[in-house]
Amino acid sequence: MIGQHRRRFLHLAAAAAASPLLSRGAVGLDYPLRPVRVIVPFAPGGITDVVARLVAAALSEEVGKQFYVENIVGGSGNVGMGQAARAAPDGYTMLTAFSSIVINPALFSRVPYDPVKDFDPVSLAVTSASVLVVNPALPVSSVKELVALIRASPGTYTYASAGTGTTSHLAGEQFRLSQGLDLVHVPFTGGAPAMASVVAGHTAIGLGSMASVVPLMGDKTLRVLAVTSKVRSQALPGVATMAEAGYPNIEGDNFVGFVVPARTPPDIVGLLNGAIARAMMAREMKERQLTLGNEPVGSTAEVFGSRIKAELVLWSKVIRAAGIRAG
Repeated sequence: MIGQHRRRFLHLAAAAAASPLLSRGAVGLDYPLRPVRVIVPFAPGGITDVVARLVAAALSEEVGKQFYVENIVGGSGNVGMGQAARAAPDGYTMLTAFSSIVINPALFSRVPYDPVKDFDPVSLAVTSASVLVVNPALPVSSVKELVALIRASPGTYTYASAGTGTTSHLAGEQFRLSQGLDLVHVPFTGGAPAMASVVAGHTAIGLGSMASVVPLMGDKTLRVLAVTSKVRSQALPGVATMAEAGYPNIEGDNFVGFVVPARTPPDIVGLLNGAIARAMMAREMKERQLTLGNEPVGSTAEVFGSRIKAELVLWSKVIRAAGIRAG
């Protein structure tokens, strides 16, 4: 019996030393005692759902209790996010937070959650840039040439996005507004149909996710001009950022992270943060995320919280300036 207690003590001590993000108090937590629900506010199969399932599997393996995904669909994510906001702050509900958590408050007249007051951040898991592309028939090979072409023929060109209020749409509006371009937005019901329209030449310009763009590049069906992230994407290392192309005010990418209901015990937040950070840094997870066009992160709770606050301000300004409304 003494030997068992000693082995348990050494195991817990080693776990604490290996996880600087886990507070000393959390090592003794009896958590989790039952399965943990991971809400995804979208249908199965999308990028948010895929990331959630990969992370949930990693957490289940590390923590020893099941983390299971529950898809709660509706209202562009608002229904699921609202349910997560009202859940008990006991560590048994976690929300997979897509960029819509900071976009929807400005896009809709009312949402059933406050992204700052109703949630405590846990970790930013991945980011994914939007990609500016054109049909190869368009006689441009740089962003500057594209701007000159649009200015030379105002009202002629349209750009495709994955839908109204998506990050690709808002990046397009940043581009249009900052350069004073007469450029019309054409929303689609997802990244794949938007890029199919660009490939077919129906909309000569497009902004899409890595997942929707990269598979089409090998056949030379799309010409990639730039990415909207702060730094170059590992998936497209040869493609310049918008800032490098001469347009520093056009920046923004999708994110997927995790939050819990506000007032969840800090030790539980610390435990989850440490486990997610380790999961995102695992070689297999990194490789899988890169194949999806995602940049694995695994941040501190504070970094993710700061990003949520900053993007609330950023996208609200763009939405107001462009006059965008949902529906």
